[in-house]
Amino acid sequence: MTFTSNQLDQFQTEGYLIVPGFFESREVAAMQGEIERFKREGKLRNVATEGDGATHSTTKANLQLCPMSPHSELFKTLPFAPEVRAAISELIGNPVVLHLDQVFLKPARHGAGTNWHQDNAYFQIEQPLMGAAMWIAVHDANLENGTLRVIPGSHLSKLEHTRDPDSDHHIRCYPSEENVVPAIMQAGGVIFFAYGVAHATGANRTEHDRAGAAYHFVNGKAVDAAYFQSRHADTKHPYLTGDRYDGGLLAYGDNLDGEWDGVVERTRALAPR
Repeated sequence: MTFTSNQLDQFQTEGYLIVPGFFESREVAAMQGEIERFKREGKLRNVATEGDGATHSTTKANLQLCPMSPHSELFKTLPFAPEVRAAISELIGNPVVLHLDQVFLKPARHGAGTNWHQDNAYFQIEQPLMGAAMWIAVHDANLENGTLRVIPGSHLSKLEHTRDPDSDHHIRCYPSEENVVPAIMQAGGVIFFAYGVAHATGANRTEHDRAGAAYHFVNGKAVDAAYFQSRHADTKHPYLTGDRYDGGLLAYGDNLDGEWDGVVERTRALAPR
């Protein structure tokens, strides 16, 4: 078992679980190198607006790449890492399907946050606990640089969402922030949270960039065969556990089973020194 019974109970009742040090330093170094490459190659898009939901801001930046997998062998292979597959299967049950992957980078000094929302307002599965996000602190994440925040137990209520005026495509909600929990972690830490958990990130006013890579997973029994055709139909959705697990062969044309460690080392070797 990856988690203790208390941790599993917490995920069910409060909807989230913080796991410091989930990824090793070498894995973190590879992720950080890939984020730097995304920056150099202009793959990150600013989704922050001037408060009208349309005019892209020139003074603040919330840089997004969604999905990451077509652009990075490392981030494509990451959900096939044994530790990831085991953790997610314990939290939401089998079979696990990759729903979506993305990264948000908050640049130093002018990084903009992402407003409160519930993932299930986008994904609309019947049981929010059958879907989970895994948010990875690619860099140290703290209050000063706007780490992810969650509201425990908010997965038990469906909150009203409206168009987010601070983003060119997001929606947002306005929950009570009385019981907010910040995910304060060193790089490599992870927070898992159910699809119904309200969450947000803050602004980054520090002298260093901060990125969070987010993977979304859903139990295959929670959706029908046509579900992915109506949501992110152009994105690959490999099975990560269960009878249909093939290491991503059907989705990507390559078997990624057992490849994570090798990809980490190759990525680190290619990174500029």
